[in-house]
Amino acid sequence: MARQERAIRTRRAILVAAAQVFDEVGYEAATISDVLKKSGMTKGALYFHFTSKEELAQAVLAGQVDSLPRVPDQELKLQQSLDEALLLAYLLKQDTGDPIVQGSVRLTVDQGSPKDHLNRRVPMQAWQEHTHALFREAKAKGEVLPHADVDALAKLFVGAFTGVQVLSRIMTGRADLAERVADLYRHLMPSIAVPGILVRLDFSPERAARVHADAMRLRETEAEAEAEAEAEAEAGGDVGSESEAAGGGGGGRASRAVPAAEAVTAVQ
Repeated sequence: MARQERAIRTRRAILVAAAQVFDEVGYEAATISDVLKKSGMTKGALYFHFTSKEELAQAVLAGQVDSLPRVPDQELKLQQSLDEALLLAYLLKQDTGDPIVQGSVRLTVDQGSPKDHLNRRVPMQAWQEHTHALFREAKAKGEVLPHADVDALAKLFVGAFTGVQVLSRIMTGRADLAERVADLYRHLMPSIAVPGILVRLDFSPERAARVHADAMRLRETEAEAEAEAEAEAEAGGDVGSESEAAGGGGGGRASRAVPAAEAVTAVQ
């Protein structure tokens, strides 16, 4: 178990270092040597987990979704959409950000070369589909004007955010990204939101830090609940094994312990 945990930590350290390098210089200019220097790992350790720079980059892209903490559900789905954009802006800032998120976004928006074979559509498609689902729910709840096309809205908002964050990275190193995102939503929402809903939305860029704190608390709560469920499942399995051993392996009580443990695991 200790060896497995050490391998997980090593892989994570390499992935974080790679994400930082990709965010700093882009995919084309990044080298394995840069990643080794930043991570402090040996070449053997890196190639044990990743076979190439391309595989490293693809792992960073795939890690974007897992690195984003879930925003607590909001009564207004338009506010939830805004909160998720503010959270992403917060995670992209250099002083408060997440290196996996930063590196994956840089990889996603960099056009690169067709020869690099990176699948940049995965995180962008996931973000677009999630935004579409939020706007669809908002429209079903009467928050969005009847004429609004949620499919077009999802593409518009994702595309607009992408452009805003690129401009912010070039101009200020993303230091003003929360302000730019707040301005973006403040100007776009009046064209789609029902007036009674619009006045209830909080566009303040300072909200980004509060959303991040709430999302991190939610992540910790969910992680604790998952750990408790796993512990209960393991305890149930141990009880089942002991009962089976005491009963010679054929008793009815022992045979019911294993399905009970499996049921707990399935809920996870």
